[in-house]
Amino acid sequence: MLRLSKLTDYAVVVMVRLAEVSPGSNPDLQTSPGIAAATGVPEPTVAKVLKTLAATGLVTSQRGARGGYRLARSLHDIPVSEVIAAVDGPIALVACVDGSLIECESQGLCPVRGRWDPVNDAIERALSGITLADMREAAIPPMFRVPAAMQAAE
Repeated sequence: MLRLSKLTDYAVVVMVRLAEVSPGSNPDLQTSPGIAAATGVPEPTVAKVLKTLAATGLVTSQRGARGGYRLARSLHDIPVSEVIAAVDGPIALVACVDGSLIECESQGLCPVRGRWDPVNDAIERALSGITLADMREAAIPPMFRVPAAMQAAE
């Protein structure tokens, strides 16, 4: 079974939350404790995820008393594949892909060495076609979704 890490799942949750407006605060910035309270993800985990996302340029941070985090781009412009790569590294089903630094004990005899690359590429393409906006919409029941014409105004 192909499974992503919990940190990647939390990163998607945190980034979708960053697109939401928090009442009574700067609508463009959110804090780690505020995101944790809104999502139920523990605050130390949110802080770790935000630090990783900031290091890869998916979110930006502002220091100071009125500081916080914001998305570097719209949810519509961030594919799920970028979040996965930021947190878990390159997308691959097996570690022994061409160019990998990981070596296998049967590397010299393996009849399928390098043959996983097309599979990994197909998965990467599929995940690149799904944005965080798609993930947000999938979580909203159809009766509560904002029409596409109104989203374009974002």
